[in-house]
Amino acid sequence: MTSQPSDPASARDTLRVGDRSYGYYRLDAAGAPDLEHLPYTVKVLLENMLRGAATHPDLVTAADVRALASWDPARPAEAELPFMPARVILQDFTGVPCVVDLAAMRDAMAELGGDPARINPLVPADLVIDHSVQVDEFGTDAAFLINVGREYERNGERYALLRWAQQAFDDFRVVPPGTGIVHQVNLEYLADVVAERDGVLVPDTLVGTDSHTTMINGLGVVGWGVGGIEAEAALLGQPLYQPMPIVVGLRLDGALPSGGTATDLVLYVTEMLRRHGVVGKFVEFYGPGLSRLGLADRATISNMSPEFGATATLFPIDDETIRYLRMTGRPDEVVARVEAYAKAQGLFRTDDSPEPIFSESLSLDLATVVPSLAGPRRPQDRVALTDLRNSFRAAFPDGLHTHADGTSHEHGGQDAIEPRGTVDEASAESFPASDPPSYTRDPGAEEHSAAAPERHEPVTPPADAHYRAAEVRLDGQRHRIRTGSVVIAAITSCTNTSNPSVMVAAGLLARNAVQRGLTTKPWVKTSLAPGSRAVTDYLNAAGLTDALESLRFHLVGYGCTTCIGNSGPLAEPVAQAIEANDIAAVAVLSGNRNFEGRIHPLARASYLASPPLVVAFALAGRIDIDLTTEPLGTDTDGKPVMLADIWPSPEEISSVVLKAVSGEIFKRNYASVFDGDDRWRNLPVPAGDRYAWDEASTYVARPPFFNGLADAPADPVDITGARALAVLGDSVTTDHISPAGSIARTSPAGEWLSAHGVEPREFNSYGSRRGHHEVMMRGTFANIRLRNQLTPDAEGNVTEHLPSGERMSIFDAAVRYAAEATPLLILAGKEYGSGSSRDWAAKGPMLQGVRAVIAESYERIHRSNLVGMGILPLQFLPAETPTSLGLTGRETFDIIGISDGLKPRCELSVIARGEDGRETRFRAIARLDGEIDVTYLRNGGVLQTVLRRLAG
Repeated sequence: MTSQPSDPASARDTLRVGDRSYGYYRLDAAGAPDLEHLPYTVKVLLENMLRGAATHPDLVTAADVRALASWDPARPAEAELPFMPARVILQDFTGVPCVVDLAAMRDAMAELGGDPARINPLVPADLVIDHSVQVDEFGTDAAFLINVGREYERNGERYALLRWAQQAFDDFRVVPPGTGIVHQVNLEYLADVVAERDGVLVPDTLVGTDSHTTMINGLGVVGWGVGGIEAEAALLGQPLYQPMPIVVGLRLDGALPSGGTATDLVLYVTEMLRRHGVVGKFVEFYGPGLSRLGLADRATISNMSPEFGATATLFPIDDETIRYLRMTGRPDEVVARVEAYAKAQGLFRTDDSPEPIFSESLSLDLATVVPSLAGPRRPQDRVALTDLRNSFRAAFPDGLHTHADGTSHEHGGQDAIEPRGTVDEASAESFPASDPPSYTRDPGAEEHSAAAPERHEPVTPPADAHYRAAEVRLDGQRHRIRTGSVVIAAITSCTNTSNPSVMVAAGLLARNAVQRGLTTKPWVKTSLAPGSRAVTDYLNAAGLTDALESLRFHLVGYGCTTCIGNSGPLAEPVAQAIEANDIAAVAVLSGNRNFEGRIHPLARASYLASPPLVVAFALAGRIDIDLTTEPLGTDTDGKPVMLADIWPSPEEISSVVLKAVSGEIFKRNYASVFDGDDRWRNLPVPAGDRYAWDEASTYVARPPFFNGLADAPADPVDITGARALAVLGDSVTTDHISPAGSIARTSPAGEWLSAHGVEPREFNSYGSRRGHHEVMMRGTFANIRLRNQLTPDAEGNVTEHLPSGERMSIFDAAVRYAAEATPLLILAGKEYGSGSSRDWAAKGPMLQGVRAVIAESYERIHRSNLVGMGILPLQFLPAETPTSLGLTGRETFDIIGISDGLKPRCELSVIARGEDGRETRFRAIARLDGEIDVTYLRNGGVLQTVLRRLAG
């Protein structure tokens, strides 16, 4: 039992590690009544607040510390708690707009008479360029160099900005293209687990602008994904606010059976936790089975936290953590301080440690895990390998069968299968995401691939008369593809390529397959895209690279590639056959998401699988097969080859990993991780502390967020005479508000790009152009599936200007309203802003003139982002909705009470005047959930708040 702290600063003490002494803040001085039974997640957050209250009492208070120290697992208090991460990580798609904002803030600081250099990250930041490489070339030795070359051609302007940031900002490092994936680089190199800050030891905590930032929790580091606005606030020293944590404990017993992989386990966990419900909660693993789970296996599970909905999934520090740090070449002094600090603070788990008391508890016997995949459309839809054939056929029933007359019948309803193009389907499941769209096929694009090797006695997939099928000619030979044909097989994603066991297993399976004379099917686009260069080094050291390349699994890049939809084009004959015959083709990948249309627009089914299973399905060439009873093919003697015949044993995998994976490989690869190649070093980089904006650029421009910013904010005023720019329903996602997909030629953004000399084939995507506000503001509400109740008979980017009644794009209406000096608002239903934590879903409406949103409820991060951009989020009172109040959106709106001074969750009056002059009056709750929100809104946003503070 400990007492309540009187002064957080008094918690500072000294810890000696070897011959050095460090400061640290003792957790046992935080006043927790039952510290040893707190979940490790809560302990880390408590230390963060204790130290914050001691060092930043203006941002974190002793009352905040007391609130978390009194954490009750059964009844968590209603509170918003400040969190100040030790560092921030970014990737290029979401990092570019952050850098653009920081550069614009430097300009604004100079215009306010301040020192631009004061705009600088106050916590260390690392940006890893991994989201832009695409699989154009595959199956050849030259694939990697060709793909990286094209990456630079497409992204030179963006990369020059990042090169400038690398030299202009302190504590801002950039990992160049062709190096690795942000989360794997973080796991293998960037994370210290216990960091030193000015002689004080602190738990290494972080936030990142990518949802899979959670991977680092497998190393005992608490971290999660946030939107760009929140990341910028954290970079500038502002706390992020989290609700009182709910922590779900997942007990592990037993051990994985022979043949079981971490991928199988994570698919079990995803299915289990999705069913239980952990959205917005923390998950923490415990139990005797934990000691039998390798760290790379843990990281695979933590990586997929967004897929099962958790904020983060922590594996506490233990002996396995220490072993992994040594294996990846961390310095001895770093390893020593991790162990000493964790043990001193009660953050080191052993099998004898007291079990934490959780808000909720579940258990899983590892011995029950069987080989599995997930698909065809969602990561939580696990299917055992033995059930895959029947599961696929059930997922594509009679609605896709071809009738005798050549016509087809499509089922109706929500489950009907329809092409989804490049819409980011992650949003449909309310998963935080920050990913680009899937590859958009360019009819004029060339396809570059290796000719398929000669095969012994090709095994023709059994033709199912009920499935759509077509004949294709590849490399001078005729082949038959049909619904169920695997057209993409990708060993990709940090989720699995960070795990030496499954990567070595894939290489051993490939070796065994080649020895038996098997080859991959010629219609399968194969690729190998590891998350770090260490992977290719240890595959080389194990002698497995040649076997993988014999099956056309050549290195295509070090980046996200297929996992985020950068899968590149299929062979043109295959693509034409799929489109012409409406074939439900399949992608199999070792990634973490598989929403329809995400991996490739022509792959209507996608399955997540372990790397060795990816190789197996490339050999089989089809998904509707039971690999436990049907052969993969025949060997050179005409004998059938079963999957079990070539699957490597656990003992062999462990032996190869032990011999091939060494700390020296990681040390060698990360010694020059920030240097880059000649292309990176030769990029034209503007000099100076302020960025030299190129007025001709269509990728990067100074945003207008700080134009005309005064020294002090103006007095708040009521909103009067506002019009509804759009009236939206329930579960409107951030992808509806700010899509990441392709840019239509006739859209406002497409027309702007064309007017600035950009050819349609060079439009790229909204995601790649997040550094240019002119594109993004025109792309706001441009999702082709947006349903605006002002235009109920139309879908997409259309609204009705009022009172004229003219129909036009939402952007054009916003421009006209601005010319008429009419303020704007959005009316919406429940869960407004669900899905991705996309900052442009708040930035775009702000630039269109939206002053407020009135919704039935909000997704937490989006509500915060609206406030962060100076938009007032209002919430209807319980039991009131736009429908119950008779609102149509054709009214004018006054929001009264703002001028009297806003307070957290105060009620404001809204007056809606209909076209017939009738008034509807109602109250709405201002979703300013803390005093900091009031401050941000008064200043016009979080960045404006920080800028004024630094300039003052």
